[in-house]
Amino acid sequence: MKKLLKQKVLIPILALTILLTGSAFKTFNNDFFEIAKQIEIFTTLFKELNMNYVDETNPGDLMDNAIKNMLNELDPYTKFYNEQDVEAERIKRTGDYTGVGAHVKILKEKLVIIEPYKGYPADKAGLKAGDEIIEIDGQLVANYKEDAGNLLKGVPNSSAEITYVRQGKTAKTTVKRSEIEIDAVPHFSMINETTGYIVLTKFNQKTSQQTAYALKDLKAQGAKNIILDLRGNPGGLLSEAVNVVNLFVPKGQLVVTTKSKVKKYNRTYYTKNEPIDTEIPLVVLINGSSASASEIVSGTIQDLDRGVIVGSRSFGKGLVQRSKAMTYGTQLKVTISRYYTPSGRCIQALDYWNKDKKGNAVRVKQKDYNVFKTKNGRQVFDGGGVFPDEALENTKNSTITKAVLSSQTIFDFATKYYYNNTNITNINDWKLTDSDFKEFKTFLNTTEFSFETETEKSLNKVLEIAKTENLDDDIQRDYNTLIQNLNQSKIKALDDNKSQLMSLLSDEIIKRYVYREGLYEYYKLHNNEIKKATEILENPTKYKRYLN
Repeated sequence: MKKLLKQKVLIPILALTILLTGSAFKTFNNDFFEIAKQIEIFTTLFKELNMNYVDETNPGDLMDNAIKNMLNELDPYTKFYNEQDVEAERIKRTGDYTGVGAHVKILKEKLVIIEPYKGYPADKAGLKAGDEIIEIDGQLVANYKEDAGNLLKGVPNSSAEITYVRQGKTAKTTVKRSEIEIDAVPHFSMINETTGYIVLTKFNQKTSQQTAYALKDLKAQGAKNIILDLRGNPGGLLSEAVNVVNLFVPKGQLVVTTKSKVKKYNRTYYTKNEPIDTEIPLVVLINGSSASASEIVSGTIQDLDRGVIVGSRSFGKGLVQRSKAMTYGTQLKVTISRYYTPSGRCIQALDYWNKDKKGNAVRVKQKDYNVFKTKNGRQVFDGGGVFPDEALENTKNSTITKAVLSSQTIFDFATKYYYNNTNITNINDWKLTDSDFKEFKTFLNTTEFSFETETEKSLNKVLEIAKTENLDDDIQRDYNTLIQNLNQSKIKALDDNKSQLMSLLSDEIIKRYVYREGLYEYYKLHNNEIKKATEILENPTKYKRYLN
């Protein structure tokens, strides 16, 4: 038994040693001794732990946890991927896979349909957002130790027998798997006779090709202006960001520079192709969830004064990752460099190399932002994402909004609303009411939603200290009063952010009736950012004023 265990231990150790004694040592000669020393300490510890621990150990799980905890000390983008994770990354990069055609997610230890894609197998089989999948091909999801979502993938035309729960009732359906193509540009259309609208949701291998097709098609329909919607786009391939910028700027233009401690990663990226249109007025929409490649596009367009940026400050991810193939089909995605837009700014918002007492990355303070100049001499800043030229306050996520978003409440309320309002036929004429918002606040109180302010955290700390000093009797009364007042402030905070919360609720509810495609059509009629963008584009004098 010990011999078998020893073999299991030595295999990952050998793999790790080979990995770290290869190219890493060539790059970091100065650290040779320290790296070798730490490898020897770790391998000795790993061997002794597995051979001598009182209970049976799982070397694979221990190693997996050790690696992931080590990487957690760096930044959230440097990750280790096992074989299943590698496949998920491939899907993100290419946009193609074989499955049922639905976004699924583990919510509160349950496998839930987040969004069925219109016209794909899950949709055809009648599955809807909010359905909890409890069994797939006889395999109980609750007993499945790996990612249960992988059970939905398989060979094209194979069938998946699915048991699910909807509104407390159990049902079954059969879904025939098919090849799924995830579009980078899920929607483009004309907003009015002169303005075209392109939604770009991710930067995969199809992004620039699909964006180019949309731009050409809209111009053929008579578009004299373009709105490029990057809201909620988390980024992806840097090369595709360069190619998207290239659609609007001349060949040979600097787009982005990467800088690293490893010389080979210091690169400059220029546009390589002939553009489609360098003159057409352009507005780019961004928000707090626009990150990475989205920020390269919006930041470069801003630096070159090629278009007007509208919305709220972007996420602020100025780091570049590269995937490194490792042994046994695993991968390491490692942050290799920072990127800089044409003006020379890096928009990284969080400093992962300096953390607070709780281990959280420190946000770059506004007083530490540096000033840069656009092509026309306008001031832009680094350190906190891309700041829009036209900032819309109601699009900026407040603390309470972020807390609500991080919970499941908006999704669950949308599910509840959909099944309680099955008679809605024309979604474009629909609108959430004050009564609906009041119902949402009541719904919040019935869930596990909790929102602890920094003030509460400080008060709790004071009370704990008071208890150790036997001063808590009098302080407890004042504490209770303060907490009661804070709870009232939280209720007020919901009302103060009513407009934004109503918008988020509307987006989730609309998708239940008319899918994501219908949501974009709804945006064209009702969305504030699109209205502002259209207003800017329809006034050439105002448009030019932003850029000068």
